[in-house]
Amino acid sequence: MRIALPFVIAALAFAMPAAAHEVWVERDGQGTARIYLGEPALPIPDGGDPEWHRLKQPVVFLSDPARPLATTRHADHLEAVPGDAGDVRVRDDSIFDPWKTDAGMTGAIFYARAGRAESEAKLDLELVPVSAGADAFTVQFRGRPVPGAAVNVITPDRWQKSFTADTDGRIVVPDLGAGRYILGVSHSESAPGTVAGKQVDRLEHISTLTFVR
Repeated sequence: MRIALPFVIAALAFAMPAAAHEVWVERDGQGTARIYLGEPALPIPDGGDPEWHRLKQPVVFLSDPARPLATTRHADHLEAVPGDAGDVRVRDDSIFDPWKTDAGMTGAIFYARAGRAESEAKLDLELVPVSAGADAFTVQFRGRPVPGAAVNVITPDRWQKSFTADTDGRIVVPDLGAGRYILGVSHSESAPGTVAGKQVDRLEHISTLTFVR
């Protein structure tokens, strides 16, 4: 069973059409990057997740979002060919329309990263390796650590566990076998913004990191 992120339980489960959904990137070595929308702990259905069609034009980039990579649409994912070494990042603020909560209109911004070769953040919410290839990560929101953040870890065999970041925003991912790991974190922001072209009163930031061990 999927372990829901805290913001899902607290704010979205009753309102957002796909509360447990995340964007994530799968990439082996320095090859093609495959970008998915769905529930990463579950097998991808034939033809993609029922909400997959909502992932239309994310910004996919290596080091500079002003230089996005071209993507090709497939039956259940988008594909990008970076061509260069480095971690691949994704940002999309138009997947789901804003929804109404007691705090006003709320919108979700999704982020994803594949790789742990770089120890710097380039997304608003990002899980950042403390050094290249490290098993320790810092949850950063706009460059600052997020103490106490809840990070969900999905192992290659789909085992899941939630870790709580320490006072420096750090977690250590244990070695639980070879294969792809998917880390997920969320952060609520009581600030106005724009999601899907609409003004909102608060933002939910949802971010993943994948790496192969």
